[in-house]
Amino acid sequence: MTTTPTRWMRAFANAAALGVLLAALVVTASPAMAQSDIDAKKAFEEASAVAVKGPQDVRLANLATLHVPAGRVFIPQPQASQLMRAMGNPGQHNDLQGLVFPQDKADWFATLRYESSGYIKDDDAKNWDAEEMLKSYREGTSAANEERKKMGVAGLEIVGWAEKPHYAADTHRLVWAMSSREIGTPADEPQGVNYNTYALGREGYLSLNLVTGLNELPQYKSEAQTLLGALEFDEGKRYADFNSSTDKVAEYGLAALVLGVGAKKLGLLAVIGAFLLKFAKIIVIAVLGFGGAIMKFFGRKKKAPDVPAWTGPDVATATPSTAVPATPALPAGEAPPARPPEA
Repeated sequence: MTTTPTRWMRAFANAAALGVLLAALVVTASPAMAQSDIDAKKAFEEASAVAVKGPQDVRLANLATLHVPAGRVFIPQPQASQLMRAMGNPGQHNDLQGLVFPQDKADWFATLRYESSGYIKDDDAKNWDAEEMLKSYREGTSAANEERKKMGVAGLEIVGWAEKPHYAADTHRLVWAMSSREIGTPADEPQGVNYNTYALGREGYLSLNLVTGLNELPQYKSEAQTLLGALEFDEGKRYADFNSSTDKVAEYGLAALVLGVGAKKLGLLAVIGAFLLKFAKIIVIAVLGFGGAIMKFFGRKKKAPDVPAWTGPDVATATPSTAVPATPALPAGEAPPARPPEA
């Protein structure tokens, strides 16, 4: 649905748990905004209202805790799913526990999911062949690109490993990163990368996916490591608590987390690219708080129009809420698909 350009502005703010202000300036939109535009604006407003500012603890799927570090903001469900859809990632995101953003304007954000897969045996990590895994990714890209084409999203090209898969058996943590770009993108343009980390538990796993640019990965991958270290399974739910007599065992091993679930996640940057093209001329986000990362991340492809100075209430006058929204328990996820439609 197209819109007729006209200039108008509306600033909004919500101090809530952030204790800061999120202001949105909308330009070149029609008096009757397209529903998708309204939904996107609403998603940012509602995410701001429930954001949990670190340092605080948030519960994850009733079996783990994220110790949100200072300077980081956690967006719980269902607002996290709404924000993902606003960024161009369709679907219900039933396994999504929340999103993490920096409060400064650092160029990254992270998704946090829980998959009730059962206990995942880690013995196949000893036999990994990173080059064969990379070949499998590339062979499966054509089918995934057909799905992206139906969505009006550019096809994705696998560039290569940004960090080869490696597993720490003592902490039961898996890390890997794949670099990708849209087909037709000049070789000298910035490449996107998903930096993937996993924490294995007794009944499934938590996955923390850092989204940033390939050039920024050396600077920001420590953020993912910090968040990974801030994840803690409850006593009785840890990997070491597994009981072979009673517990469910997953039908796949660690390699599937890279080849199956990993492939699913690669769609994230492609659909965010579609969001950029659709909304960059409509929504300009001027923020103090979690939106700083969004503004900079979304600002890569298109330069935003000039934004008038914020004229809303002074940040110092805001009274933050002390309530910490609880993350609701979510339905158990399904086994990793062979190829992805969504991140």
